[in-house]
Amino acid sequence: MRELNKEYNFKSVKFTAQQIAGILEGDVVGNPDIEVFKLSKIEEGFEGSLTFLANPKYTPHIYSTKASITIVNKTFVPESNLETTLIKVDDAYLAFSKILEYYNSVKLNKIGIEQPSFISNSAKYGENVYIGAFSYIGDNVIIGDNVKIFPNVYIGDNVVVGHNSIIFAGSKIYSECIIGNYCIINSGAIIGADGFGFTPNEKGEYNKVPQTGNVILEDFVDVGAATTIDRATLGSTIIRKGVKLDNQIQIAHNVEIGKNTVIAAQTGIAGSTKIGENCQIGGQVGIVGHITIGNNVKIQAQSGIGRNVKDDEVLQGSPALSYGDFNKSYVYFKNLPKIVKDINDLDKKLNGNS
Repeated sequence: MRELNKEYNFKSVKFTAQQIAGILEGDVVGNPDIEVFKLSKIEEGFEGSLTFLANPKYTPHIYSTKASITIVNKTFVPESNLETTLIKVDDAYLAFSKILEYYNSVKLNKIGIEQPSFISNSAKYGENVYIGAFSYIGDNVIIGDNVKIFPNVYIGDNVVVGHNSIIFAGSKIYSECIIGNYCIINSGAIIGADGFGFTPNEKGEYNKVPQTGNVILEDFVDVGAATTIDRATLGSTIIRKGVKLDNQIQIAHNVEIGKNTVIAAQTGIAGSTKIGENCQIGGQVGIVGHITIGNNVKIQAQSGIGRNVKDDEVLQGSPALSYGDFNKSYVYFKNLPKIVKDINDLDKKLNGNS
């Protein structure tokens, strides 16, 4: 068996300092032909890696790093000799983020249809697609250009996947759902499972209510790993343009989330709730059904939302209060034993028991 090491399988993608400088519109200080094949932290750099320096507290590491290339701000002036080649840019942090994006696009740039996989004869797909092994593409599916579908993905009948979207391994997209352009669906996500719809009968048993709607993801939506978005009972569960969903989120049937809202992990949103635009929702937030949350709302982690929320509110607690009221109340709560003791002592004095 061939021995593996940390550099194995990365050397197929190499960039020179000059190529990277061209992508970033930066200036090379050092060897323009030196090559890198992997990214690293500056303190963990090794020969063949690319790193960056943006936070001043990491400056000492640039004099000892083994990274072949380091991206720095144009204002950086070394105080002693460096072994690493520099690429000077206006903003090292933003530049490194751009390289991460570029590197990722190259790494994910697979094209072709692997076997075994199943693609219905009635399915249609565009140019430069990748369909990984053991994937299933159902009847009348439409897949746009440059779509990447990784192994073990299930795409049900009549699904539409827009251009340039990526669906990672093991994701499931149920029938009739619509995925927009430039969406990213991470591994294990489930789009379009039945909503939690049951009605009790006279025997105390629960009869299932058919869920006949779908899920619509508009453009530039990210869905985290193991996140589930339920299909609507009627109509659509809608995730608007630019929404970013973390891992392990539950979104129930007929929910609507406004554009550019971000939601952290383990949040649960009950059925038919409407969430506005540009909201920020922390982890483990619970939101009841059939309420409306306005635009630009911020909800702190582990809060419980059981009422309508107006635009621009900032909430914390369970049940949630305004952020300011919660902090004021918490001051009293953490001092409650002392407050009670003081009241009891005062009561004794007033009643002559001291």
